[in-house]
Amino acid sequence: MKTIFFHMQGYRDLPDDFATRYESIWITPPNSALCDPAAVARYMRWNVEELELADELGFDGLGVNEHHQNGYGFCNSPNLIASILARRSSDAAIVVLGNTLPLYNPPIRVAEEFAMIDCLSGGRLVAGFPVGSPPDSIGNYGVPPTQIRPRYYEAHDLIMQAWTRPGPFPFNGEFTKLRYVNPWPQPLQKPHPPVWLAGGGSVETWKFAADNNYTYSYLSFNGHQSAKGMMDGYWDQIDKAGLDDNPYRAGFAQLVVVGATDAEAERLYLKHIRNFYAKALHVPMHQAAVPGFMTKTSVEFALRQGAARGAYKNLIGDPRTASWKDFTETTRMVIGGSPSTVAQQLEAAIRNLRIGHLMVVMQIQSMDRELTEYSMRLFANHVLPRIRGIWDKEGYQDHWWPQGATRHRAPARTAAGVEMAR
Repeated sequence: MKTIFFHMQGYRDLPDDFATRYESIWITPPNSALCDPAAVARYMRWNVEELELADELGFDGLGVNEHHQNGYGFCNSPNLIASILARRSSDAAIVVLGNTLPLYNPPIRVAEEFAMIDCLSGGRLVAGFPVGSPPDSIGNYGVPPTQIRPRYYEAHDLIMQAWTRPGPFPFNGEFTKLRYVNPWPQPLQKPHPPVWLAGGGSVETWKFAADNNYTYSYLSFNGHQSAKGMMDGYWDQIDKAGLDDNPYRAGFAQLVVVGATDAEAERLYLKHIRNFYAKALHVPMHQAAVPGFMTKTSVEFALRQGAARGAYKNLIGDPRTASWKDFTETTRMVIGGSPSTVAQQLEAAIRNLRIGHLMVVMQIQSMDRELTEYSMRLFANHVLPRIRGIWDKEGYQDHWWPQGATRHRAPARTAAGVEMAR
C-alpha cells in the first residue's frame, strides 16, 4: 500500500465573507484585493517545508498538481516544486499529478521538463497526465471545451513518442506540428516514467487508462462513500478489458486530519474543514460544468450518480455551520480523529474503493505550518505503519511505481512530537 502526501498549496488566508462576496475561488477573484505576494512567499516556503517533512517522515510519495488563477491551489507550475524535491537525497516517489496536457503549446514541453525531473531525481518521477478542470482549461486558458479531449489525446501521443522513439522525427498533428522532435534528455526510467491519470467523473478516462495500462486516480472531496459508484464503474471497465484487479491500478484523494484523541481532532480541525468546503470549493456551476466539456456518456453517468452525491451534500447543508459528525461520520467526506480512528477508517476506505495509491490531503487550506506538522507527525508515526501492509497478503505488485523510488514498507522515521497549546 502506497501513501502519497498530496499538497494542494491553497491560499491560506481568505476573508470570512469570501463565499458571499465573490463569485468563485477560481478565475475571477481579484488578485489585487485578495492575493498578497508577501503572504504567498511565506506560504510557498511552508508548502515546500511540509513536502520535505513528509519525505523525512517516511511517506511513500510526495504529490503536487497544477492549477491556475485561483485560491484553491495556486501551484501553477508543479514542475518547479518537483525540481526542488528531485534534488533531495531520497527514495520517495515524486508524484506530479500532473501537467494538464491540453494547456501546453507545444506539449513537447511536458516531455522535456518531466525528463529533466526524472533524471535529476534518479528515476523517481510519476508522470501525471490529467485532462484538467474546466475552470483552468476553459475559464483561464480559453481552450474551446470541445477541443479539450482531442488536444489531450494528441499531446499524450506526442509525449510518448518523444520518450520512446529515437529522434529527430517529425510530428504532424491537428494542433501541434513539429518538424523536429528530438528532446534532450530523455527520461532515466525505461521505457518511460509510470503514467498516472486523474479524473473527476469522465468515463472516457477509465477506458483510456485500461487501453494504455495506466493507473486511474479519482480526485474528489466528497469522501469514499460517495466515490464508491464512480470507482465501481472504473473497475467494471478494467474487467471488461480483461485486466486483473490489482489495486495499484487505482488511487484516491482523501482529506485526513489526526489528533491525539477524537475530541482533540474536532477541536483543532473543524474550523479549517468548514473553511475549506465553504471557500476553497466555492465554484459556480457555470464554471465547473461547462457545456461541451464532458461527453454525452459521461454526463449520463454523472446524472445517474447524482442522486447519491447530492444526498451527501444535502446532509451536510451549509459547510460554514456543518458539524464534525456531518463531515466525519454521516458522509465520511473527511477522515479525522485519533490515530486509531483514522487508521480504522482509512483501511475501510482503501478496501471499499480497492485502491493501492492513497493521496492524503493533510494541509487543509487555512491550517498553519505548526498545526499541519502536528497532524502529519501523528499520521506518520501511528497511522502509516498500520495501513502499509493492507494488500501484502494478496501478493499484488505495484507495476506503476517509479523505478528509482525504492521506499517500501519502511517504518516512519521517529520524530519528537509537536506540543500543541490551542
